[in-house]
Amino acid sequence: MADAVAEATASGQPTGNQPGSEQVIAVDRLVRRFGEREALAGVSLTLPRAQTIAIFGPNGAGKTTLLRVLATLLLPHSGSVSVLGCALPQQAHSVRGRIGLVGHEPLLYRELTGRENLDFYASLYAVPQRARRIDELLQATAMTKRADEPVQSLSRGMVQRLAICRALLHSPELLLLDEPRAGLDPDAAELVEPFIGRHSGVTRVLVTHDIEGGLAESDRALGLRDGHVEFDAPVDQVSSAIVRRLYSHERGAVQ
Repeated sequence: MADAVAEATASGQPTGNQPGSEQVIAVDRLVRRFGEREALAGVSLTLPRAQTIAIFGPNGAGKTTLLRVLATLLLPHSGSVSVLGCALPQQAHSVRGRIGLVGHEPLLYRELTGRENLDFYASLYAVPQRARRIDELLQATAMTKRADEPVQSLSRGMVQRLAICRALLHSPELLLLDEPRAGLDPDAAELVEPFIGRHSGVTRVLVTHDIEGGLAESDRALGLRDGHVEFDAPVDQVSSAIVRRLYSHERGAVQ
C-alpha cells in the first residue's frame, strides 16, 4: 500500500451550499464497482472550503471506497469527481500533494523507523526544511523519543500518531480522515486534535461511527447505505436518531 502511494437532508439529495462558495469537493453521480457489485451507486456531494462533512453508514455502505476515490487511490467507473478544482482521475497528479489521508492502513514502511518514513514522504512532497518540519510534528505528537525505532516495534496508537504526522507533513488543504482517532488513548487524541480536529482550519471529510462526536465536529452529515445516499444535510437538520437508522439493518461488507 505504501508503495502505491509513493508512486503515485434526509431526502437522499444534497441540499447545496451558498452561491459563490468555493467547492473543494464536487462529486456528481459517482459509481464505483467491485466486480458486479456497486460499492457507490450514484453518489453526489459538495463541500466548500474550511468545512467538514461527516460520513456515516454501516459496514459495506461505501464510506471507505468514497474516501479512496477522493484520495485518487481508486478510479471511478462513472460520474464526475472534482477535488480542489482538479478533475479526477485526469488531474490526479495535480491534487495528490494537496491532500492528507489518514485511513485504516498507516501507509508506513514497517521495517523503517518513524523518522525514516516521515523523511521519505517529506522528500516525495518536496517539503521545505523537512528535518525541521518532521521534528515539529514528532514533538507535537509526543513521538520524539520513539521516532528512531522501527514502526513494527511500536504500539497501534504510536503508529496512528505517525500516520497522522505523515498526513500533515506537507500542510494539506484537504484532510481525508477514516476513523483517525482509532487506537489513540485520550491523551494522544488530545495531542492531535489541533491538527485534525474541527478547529484545525482545514477542509475535512470525516468517516466515523461516533454519531454524537461526528455531528458535533462537522458542518454537514452524509449518510450512506449500500452505496446510496440516504441523507445529505447541515448537521443542525440531522438528529442522532436519523443517523442511527442507517445502522438498523447492517449488511455484509462490500469489500
